[in-house]
Amino acid sequence: MKILLLGATGLVGGHVLERLLADERVSEVLAPVRRSLPLHAKLDAPLVDLVRWPETAGERPLDAVILAFGTTLARAGSKPEFRRVDHDLPLALAGWARECGARRIALTSSAGADAASRFFYLRVKGELEEDLAALGFPSLTFVRPGLIGGERIESRPAERLAQSASGWLSPILPRRLRLHPAPRIAETLVEAALTGRPGVHIVGSRDLA
Repeated sequence: MKILLLGATGLVGGHVLERLLADERVSEVLAPVRRSLPLHAKLDAPLVDLVRWPETAGERPLDAVILAFGTTLARAGSKPEFRRVDHDLPLALAGWARECGARRIALTSSAGADAASRFFYLRVKGELEEDLAALGFPSLTFVRPGLIGGERIESRPAERLAQSASGWLSPILPRRLRLHPAPRIAETLVEAALTGRPGVHIVGSRDLA
């Protein structure tokens, strides 16, 4: 299978990439990035401007898409920029992949994602889910973790503090509120992309702890 991966240099995306490259079912991973990745025989990782790339990439055969890309409101700097990065960009790449023949898509969304939410972050996540569903993928899987556990390259002090607190309290927290390990999320995304059943499937935070 030929897989498009968005977010290969991120926390979850890095684990996804590792699993895809080691999986015998995968013949090629197309991972457009903004910083270089180590060479691998199955990896095509062009250094591109992700905003313009779908317009210039041309058509190429794809079987599935994994979207493991996102930012935070603080890092984006504004609500319009957050929407561009967390909604417009992945939606555009998913649309291009569907035109290239991709039939499955798996998305790292968020616990509480809801297009009708009064919270901007969760509303954008929910809107992306709805808009991806409108693209006509036969199989869609939305993975909705809460707090993601793991070491990021970029600094997110508030997130690190929350991870520590969640680790201390894990024995008494409900499953949906526990730390969700990045490798577990990656495993779920990969299996959904490679073997996902027809229809829309939601993997909630309770299933990831």
